[in-house]
Amino acid sequence: MDGIKIVTIGGGSSYTPELIEGFIKRYNELPVRELWLVDIPEGKEKLEIVGGLARRMVEKAGVPIAIHVSLDRKEALRDADFVTTQIRVGLLNARAKDESIPLKYGVIGQETNGPGGLMKGLRTIPVILEICKDMEELCPDAWLINFSNPAGMVTEAVLRYSNITKTVGLCNVPVGMRMGVAEMLGVAPERVHIDFAGLNHMVFGLAVYLDGKVVTDKVLEMLSSGTSMTMKNIVDLGWETAFIQALGILPCPYHRYYYQTSKMLEEEQQDMHEHGTRAQVVQKLEKELFELYRDPDLAVKPSQLEDRGGAYYSDAACELINSIYNDKRDIQPVNVRNNGAIASIPNDSAVEVNCVITKDGPKPITVGDLPVAVRGLVQQIKSFERVAAEAAVTGNYDKALLAMTINPLVPSDTIAKKILDEMLEAHKGYLPQFFQSVV
Repeated sequence: MDGIKIVTIGGGSSYTPELIEGFIKRYNELPVRELWLVDIPEGKEKLEIVGGLARRMVEKAGVPIAIHVSLDRKEALRDADFVTTQIRVGLLNARAKDESIPLKYGVIGQETNGPGGLMKGLRTIPVILEICKDMEELCPDAWLINFSNPAGMVTEAVLRYSNITKTVGLCNVPVGMRMGVAEMLGVAPERVHIDFAGLNHMVFGLAVYLDGKVVTDKVLEMLSSGTSMTMKNIVDLGWETAFIQALGILPCPYHRYYYQTSKMLEEEQQDMHEHGTRAQVVQKLEKELFELYRDPDLAVKPSQLEDRGGAYYSDAACELINSIYNDKRDIQPVNVRNNGAIASIPNDSAVEVNCVITKDGPKPITVGDLPVAVRGLVQQIKSFERVAAEAAVTGNYDKALLAMTINPLVPSDTIAKKILDEMLEAHKGYLPQFFQSVV
């Protein structure tokens, strides 16, 4: 049949209208025939609301995309060309626990970094691997485009523990960084190029270009003198001028958790006291968004979605799918198997790096070794991701404790054990692999 079939698992997400908008504006290049939005029974109401908005959006745009909603993943996956995953196992209540429990022990509580990132990975990886098994049976030639966090750890697990080789992990952080630099320089984003390399939420801009000319020093000077570049969910504390100048490359917003740990912890504890966790803030935002989505007269993505914190995620996914489908050979930063792109990371591990996007998938651009100042931190986080992925698959408590302990945001094995034990119990319903022997 003409056109392509795309399946979005986690289709009831508040981000989905951005995905729909992205497919609509690219329809002349990317002829989506069917878009299946899939969710779990607990998400049925949101799925139906989003599905209704999606149908109104494509009708208003006058494009012949058939929107299907389903709670049956296998029904949806059959003969798909692309599968996107945007799931949150345990929903926002689980995120609230990921953010609040570590704070009790004086440790950063964040959904993709430190203990919270570990627990999100332990919950998410087994579900993603189940999706991979279904894909092997029902759409073995489809591309898996994952933007479920922690995206780097999930990509690592898919590459190691599934037979789905056509997989790409996606994150909005590099896109946000490019947009942020463009705003700093007062230019259109298309004029800015950044050489990205590292890991998911641990990516660096090795060089920044404006119209092909290197402007890294200028951007770092602006950043160190107080110009803001962050995200909705990460407070901007500024940077020490001497530190940024000595670093010599562009950090991502998430690096604040590693380079400004004590200040970020203090901010988190204060926010927790005054406003609750970020998850609780997001729950309020989502409630408002879904009230908007219900409106039968709404037929476009509402501007309020930008307050949700994940801007550019879905648009980046649409652009990636478009580039693969049309063999565009443009450059995009994505999570893929390293294959020698970064010399100090194992070839078979997942990295986040600029790639040439072809019909055969992303081809990583070789950057060589990372600068010595950041190499060790990146390697430590990669070790954490590797061990965490193994723990998620095996349900091995000792491996989970090892992963928790080697994460640089956790100060000791004793504290790691206390946090792990409490968080395993708190998430028990979503971690059957750790409780199989319990009667």
